[in-house]
Amino acid sequence: MIDPHTGTHERAHRLTRAILLAALMGIGGAGAADAQTQPARRDTAAAPVVMDTISVTGRIDDLIGIAGTASEGYVGAADLRSRPITREGELLETVPGVIVTQHSGEGKANQYFVRGFNLDHGTDFQTRIEGMPVNMPTHGHGQGWTDLNFLIPELVDHLEYKLGVYHAELGDFGSAGGAVFHLVRRLDRPFATVSGGQNGLARVAAGASAPVGAGDFLVAVEAKSYDGPWEMGQDLRKLSGVARYSWERGPSRFSLLGMAYRSRWNATDQIPARAVASGLVGRFGQIEEDDGGDSERFSLAGSWSRTLPGAVQQVQVYGIHSDLDLYSNFTYYLDDPAQGDQFNQVDRRSVLGVDAKHAHDVRGLGAAHLLSVGLQARTDGIGGLGLHRTRAQERVGTVREDRVRQSSTGVFLEADSRWSSRFRTVLGLRADGYAFDVESDRAENSGRRAAGIVSPKASLIFSPSRQTELYLSGGYGFHSNDARGTTITVDPISGDPAARVDPLVRSRGAELGIRAAPVQGLRSTLTVWGLELDSELLFVGDAGATEPSATSRRSGVTWANFYRPIPSLSIDADVSFARARLADVPVEESRIPGALENVFAGGIAWMPERGLTGALRLRHFGAYPLIEDNSVRADPATLFNAEAGYAFASGLRVEATVLNLLDSNASDIQYYYASRLPGEPAGGVEDVHFHPVEPRQLRLSLHWAF
Repeated sequence: MIDPHTGTHERAHRLTRAILLAALMGIGGAGAADAQTQPARRDTAAAPVVMDTISVTGRIDDLIGIAGTASEGYVGAADLRSRPITREGELLETVPGVIVTQHSGEGKANQYFVRGFNLDHGTDFQTRIEGMPVNMPTHGHGQGWTDLNFLIPELVDHLEYKLGVYHAELGDFGSAGGAVFHLVRRLDRPFATVSGGQNGLARVAAGASAPVGAGDFLVAVEAKSYDGPWEMGQDLRKLSGVARYSWERGPSRFSLLGMAYRSRWNATDQIPARAVASGLVGRFGQIEEDDGGDSERFSLAGSWSRTLPGAVQQVQVYGIHSDLDLYSNFTYYLDDPAQGDQFNQVDRRSVLGVDAKHAHDVRGLGAAHLLSVGLQARTDGIGGLGLHRTRAQERVGTVREDRVRQSSTGVFLEADSRWSSRFRTVLGLRADGYAFDVESDRAENSGRRAAGIVSPKASLIFSPSRQTELYLSGGYGFHSNDARGTTITVDPISGDPAARVDPLVRSRGAELGIRAAPVQGLRSTLTVWGLELDSELLFVGDAGATEPSATSRRSGVTWANFYRPIPSLSIDADVSFARARLADVPVEESRIPGALENVFAGGIAWMPERGLTGALRLRHFGAYPLIEDNSVRADPATLFNAEAGYAFASGLRVEATVLNLLDSNASDIQYYYASRLPGEPAGGVEDVHFHPVEPRQLRLSLHWAF
């Protein structure tokens, strides 16, 4: 703990070094997978931050005196691994209110929902892994494409999340918030995991680290195959690998991180309800049997940070190559009754980027301030961006092909100021500039655009006691639109004139929140929030054209709770309600399709170091509108997952996981649109199209820490 007799100047420097190092390098990132550094509350006006270094094995939710808003937190490795999950992206469901589903094959990016957003594949939620962006702008399938399938769960040290537009470091795709996955730098013990289960599941993962030279070298691999319960097996084949070298020299820390991923699969897209009702296909059947995909991602990142008295600098550079070939058919025979509506989306790109940040502790105006300045820049070179008509994965026509170069630069300033023992402020300002260069197969759709936007942020924080903190936060944010939509003049399908979209779309939001720790081990946050988007303008990747929408407004309440009465036992419960409406349209047509209105997630986990272990989780989302007039609504979905195991003193852990414990017939996702089956009218039939949750299944795994 802090010695109250230590000199103010020395104390401020020492405490600042600790918090800055944790914030910039990733709390617990240098230690074992299950150990983290927990920030404690700020106690004096002289020092902007107070930090105790204690070992915990789960969430870091005691952020009173540290957090800038009520809607941010950390989830540790132990809590992440105590959750029975179906797919890697579900780790994001530890963020309050987030739902992760799938409407296609497991190799495809997930479908995400949060705060009244149907995020599609990630449009308004920024996701990073070790600082590298995951969201892909101007993507072949959807703006902000966020594919987390390359993540190896055993390597995640902790997850840091922030919801809302009040955080200066969140730029593009951050209107609903963002999350960062931090990976371990070394493993205390090598590990091997072998899993198997129903529907053809087989998974092997292994990793180890060892001292090499002045640092630690870590390597891990994962191989997974899965068919699923579908009448046409997914035939998923996935291979991932990670190599990392970390070392220290004096006050500096260095890291080189390489990641590789390759996957292929058969798609099991959503099917029309009428096809199941008529007996044309079963609940786990498929209309189009030739859908599927092939995806790969390779990345290399280097980072450096230096801790000085009262300051920390960090620089990261990264390069990413990704490649996606995706075959889909959502409308069957609506557009082309003879050959069918299957299409191929191609996205091949290379990304280069740099992030830099400097944070410094200063005093002025009778208060202590933590001043931060940051730079984030990236360039996407998209050499292959295409939309093609196909039949049985053979091309029969091209809608459009493009080459795109998109560059963005964001700079931000932030001042975290402690004005008294009870009151502090966090003020931020962010400026972003974008340049789009599109070379299309139709000259009239080629062109260059540039745009810029400035986003102020602010939070006022009042601490009435050491156990409670109140927040008033507000700010501006944005998301970018697909570069092709900013230069388009002619619809590539119809040949009709097409309207260009604004390159950047403004968002603005505010929230009132409270963070409380009423009893030992209990952390609770309650937020009331609102968000407005000037326009949900989107490039429709399935059609190769732009489709504007009206201004949207969202508001809601999120209540998140986490309780650890004893080290081995954790209980959590999160409740979220959201109201999403389109503005400037008739009230009877103002609903936003796919916007979840209520979400509940909760669970209990018993995870001692030795002996019996177990976990039970519940995830529920209620009915939600499928069309603007709310006349068709999706059915609610409730799922229970359970896990039981035994941890031996030797480091061996045996686990049995039951997914969909009650064998629910709910749907993972539902849509409402027109499609055409053979023999149906030329205009098609409007219907609910759904992707069912997988039935109850048993999975067994052996995890051995050598």
